[in-house]
Amino acid sequence: MSEKQERAVELKNRTGDAHYNCCQSVACVFSDETGIDEMTLKRIGAGFGLGMGGMEGTCGALCGAEMVLGLMKYNGKPIRDNAKELHKKFTEICGASICREIKGVGTGKMLCSCDDCVRNAVAILEQTV
Repeated sequence: MSEKQERAVELKNRTGDAHYNCCQSVACVFSDETGIDEMTLKRIGAGFGLGMGGMEGTCGALCGAEMVLGLMKYNGKPIRDNAKELHKKFTEICGASICREIKGVGTGKMLCSCDDCVRNAVAILEQTV
């Protein structure tokens, strides 16, 4: 596991006011690379945790990875292919991209833990950017 993966999981597992959601934990470990301070990234990612707040939407870790991808790759031209590839890799590794499906809500079968979703999103970004 890389240093960024370890730090992202550590941020996610903090408690109280120091807690970061899945999106924030992924985005914030790329603060140096994006040139955006950690608190700004944390604020941007605040609404994307827990499948956008209700487990119905895209996994927060994947949202964070897509945000970082845009910050690092976008230069005025579409990055659809890069975003599509990131999404595909995440889904292959984690089993789905929708939070409730990953967590097994309704099926009782968890496909990937939140910590592993965070690790995987960071790992994919490290390989991509």
